[in-house]
Amino acid sequence: MRCLSLALAIGISGAVYAAKVPTSRKAPPGADKVKVDANTERVIKGALKYLASQQRADPKDKDVGHWGVSREESRYPVAMTGYALMAFMSTGNLPGEGPYGKEVSRGLNYLLQQINEDTGIYGSKAYGQYMYGHGVATIALAELYGQTRDPRIRKKLQSVIERIVACQNSQGGWRYRPVKRDADISVTVLQCVALRAAKNSGIDVPQQTLDNAVKYVKACFHASSGGFTYQPGSSPGFARTGAAIYSLQVCGLYEDDWVKSGSKYLFANYRQNQEWFVYGNFYAAPAQYMQGGDTWAKWYDMVKKDLLKKAIRERDIYRWNSDGRGGVGPVFTTSVFTMILSMPYHYIPLYQR
Repeated sequence: MRCLSLALAIGISGAVYAAKVPTSRKAPPGADKVKVDANTERVIKGALKYLASQQRADPKDKDVGHWGVSREESRYPVAMTGYALMAFMSTGNLPGEGPYGKEVSRGLNYLLQQINEDTGIYGSKAYGQYMYGHGVATIALAELYGQTRDPRIRKKLQSVIERIVACQNSQGGWRYRPVKRDADISVTVLQCVALRAAKNSGIDVPQQTLDNAVKYVKACFHASSGGFTYQPGSSPGFARTGAAIYSLQVCGLYEDDWVKSGSKYLFANYRQNQEWFVYGNFYAAPAQYMQGGDTWAKWYDMVKKDLLKKAIRERDIYRWNSDGRGGVGPVFTTSVFTMILSMPYHYIPLYQR
């Protein structure tokens, strides 16, 4: 049975993504007090139009499509497709359901097509930064399975999850390649989130794997600043801290003192034009959302103002360009910012407690 059902209110101008949908999990305390205003909704709808226009159809199969516009994005079609699918799901679109049900169906078909069930690998080989894309795509796949119970997904989802479990290193983390070597917080967070999303959907995930991941994340805590580091013993940073407390929360540590410390660090170190702004907010926003209450309300208001200022409008279409290091391209940036602005809709089960 699906965790979510699509509930779209239809207005004069078309679909309005305003209705909260019942889930088997609850929104964090106080999170439902934050609402999407009319201007923000207009930007969200325009951003979805942009993303839909950027899907690249498979010339051999019209039911398959992926994302990746810029030169940099085109190197990572699996990851870009995962990000775009999450943006559509954040507004209630599912395969065959909602204004962009077709685009979601094509993206899902693309990810399924890429998976080798025997190896649990997307694509023909694992490239240099492979586990980033593996994590993002698996998050999207797990959320889709949890909400649709599409039987085509389960076996392939299980295989990519088994690959994640098999690649965890002795410290409890993950790094770029799908092998047991060293680890860093930026790759580890994606695997933690993927594992939790899969577990929520009914896929078997060893508890020991999650427990070991928590140990690694906590080893990256930087006591003097209250933030988290890229690797144990290195320097703290905004994106690193967002990744760390998001990891701890999806592993069940919602009220952990280190989560609260990291949340404060994010507020103190938030800068609109800082390095890794887009990437960092992909983690920081859901982390603050899961804090709920005033923490989420203040964060959303702050980030929303900056995102709306940066949005580029072309008639009724909105997008964001990639700014600075870590921006990658417009599909990546627009997908992430759309997800953030859409969080008050409460459509993503992963973000609930």
